[in-house]
Amino acid sequence: MTEPVRIAILAKAPIAGYAKTRLIPALGTHAAARLQRRFTRDAVRVAMEAALGEVVLWCAPDATHRFFRALQRTTGIRCTDQLDGDLGERMLHAATTDSAVDTPQAVLIMGTDCPALRPHHLRAAADALAGADAVFIPAEDGGYVVVGLQRPQPGLFAGMTWSTASVMAETRQRAESLALHIRELPMMWDVDTPADLQRLQAFESATNTTGQPTHD
Repeated sequence: MTEPVRIAILAKAPIAGYAKTRLIPALGTHAAARLQRRFTRDAVRVAMEAALGEVVLWCAPDATHRFFRALQRTTGIRCTDQLDGDLGERMLHAATTDSAVDTPQAVLIMGTDCPALRPHHLRAAADALAGADAVFIPAEDGGYVVVGLQRPQPGLFAGMTWSTASVMAETRQRAESLALHIRELPMMWDVDTPADLQRLQAFESATNTTGQPTHD
């Protein structure tokens, strides 16, 4: 991998009742928001340590939240507003616009929900993308942890029913119909539901990635 690859991180502001809503029944609104804050910091660190190219944090509902402003001050990351719309529209927007250079550039798109994601995973995705139209790190729940695109591919995402176990399978079918060459890296897990919290706690205990409890 010789050409720079931009990394776009999609992140929600850590607002109680807005972030990690599916975890609220187990954690409560404030602890869920604190978890989102920690996950976002970790995602930014991992993306920057991968050293692949420009890292942009796409912020919802917008980049004016004090958490995003603080991240920008402390890390130097560029923060910009997410587009309104479903996940596919937001990913396509992040892949299509806002590069710091004028020429088209490959992009890796990631969220903040995969605590096991490390810089070497992103580098492997960038290497795989060099010989493909798109690359995916699938998620165990049927979605994906990372999407890599050589160029925007609206047909991969438009009209998708998101947050289902069939997202990756549908994406494969779409890629085949579009005659796109895709590559998939080993599957990873993310944290979306209360059932994932025990795994998160065990992972953090085993890797000593945080000194903070999983929930309060």
